[in-house]
Amino acid sequence: MNINQIGEWIAAVVLLFASMMSLVSAFGLIRMPDVYTRSHAATKSSTLAVMLALVGAFLYFFAHEGEVSVRLLLGIVFVFLTAPVAGHLICRAAYRSGVPLAEQSGEDALKKFIPKQQEEKK
Repeated sequence: MNINQIGEWIAAVVLLFASMMSLVSAFGLIRMPDVYTRSHAATKSSTLAVMLALVGAFLYFFAHEGEVSVRLLLGIVFVFLTAPVAGHLICRAAYRSGVPLAEQSGEDALKKFIPKQQEEKK
């Protein structure tokens, strides 16, 4: 085995981990009870899955072609910065519009800091 084949195998393993994380994300979206926990599952694990897929593609092209793909590096940075922010804003909009928490969530820690939309109209 030469160094190129080892790099390709490493890229394949990283892509396998990316597919497993994508599967975990899909199960999280199906199994979680409310929009807040679903958003958590969607942003955390799917961000990691996409980043691992892009890293796997980057490693493959680096090992096979010997080139550094700036597009893949920019994609990794873009996903890392935008996906968690988008999930946070979706949860914030859902909370402000009055979407209820799941019953097993416990207490509402944001109630004293962020008034809900329904409470503002009263």
